[in-house]
Amino acid sequence: MSGDRDTGAGVADSPAARLQALFEGHRLTPTQRRIAHSMVRRAADVPFLSSVELAELAGVSQPSVTRFAVALGFDGYPALRKHLREVAPAERTAGTSSYNEYQQAVEAEIENLRHLAELLADPRPVQRAGRLLAASRPLPVLGLRAAASQAYGFAYFAAKVHPDVRLLHEGGSVLHDRIDAAVRAGASALLCFALPRHPREVVDALSYAKESGLTVVTVADSAFAPVAKVSDLLLPAAVGTGLAFDTACAPMLLGRVLLEAMCDDLPDAQARLEEFDVKAAARGLFVE
Repeated sequence: MSGDRDTGAGVADSPAARLQALFEGHRLTPTQRRIAHSMVRRAADVPFLSSVELAELAGVSQPSVTRFAVALGFDGYPALRKHLREVAPAERTAGTSSYNEYQQAVEAEIENLRHLAELLADPRPVQRAGRLLAASRPLPVLGLRAAASQAYGFAYFAAKVHPDVRLLHEGGSVLHDRIDAAVRAGASALLCFALPRHPREVVDALSYAKESGLTVVTVADSAFAPVAKVSDLLLPAAVGTGLAFDTACAPMLLGRVLLEAMCDDLPDAQARLEEFDVKAAARGLFVE
């Protein structure tokens, strides 16, 4: 996550956090960001992987892994792996070879959630995001293609406590028009859910939003996602890639955490929820 970070035990001492710190400050190509993302997702295993194994994990060529290590300032991948073993000594995590493909997908999502929990040990980035979203009137929420359901879920619940939430889930030329309308109405921030594969029009829309004066808060699958360069505050939550279609349990949960943080900065949030409950009971809206 973006923002200041404590240097004590916990997040700063996790293998994933040490890898993030290693990558910070380096200008990485899209292929190199893909390698970095794969390493963070498998942080405990990376010191034990060969360059070929890491290349297969990231879906890149073996020379790309070598160039990645050099870009980080090492003589080659063996030097990078030696460094990782020295700074992050740990036993390799127990294998899951006895699991079938469905169980492995679930285990991968559990690991993604553990990583998210480590990141949330420092609540300041999420708290800052909550303040930005609560203060924006209206609040545009963007999510296209694979991320549309994440944006819809957030907007659905946010509308119960925020006075003006505007869901942007359709691309095309109208998207810029709706960003313009939100700015004219007084919006100060935009929340985006960005998941792979990342549509080019999402990057273009976020760039346009920033140019229009909006502060862009983005939930993405990685701190190295293409949307990072057009986001003011990026909150990473990894997706699962073990099945034919990606799974997004961690981004969904992070969205709910953001809702909680936003509610903390909306003084009438509880009153709005109670009012809704009263009206829902009077209308017999839900089956008890």
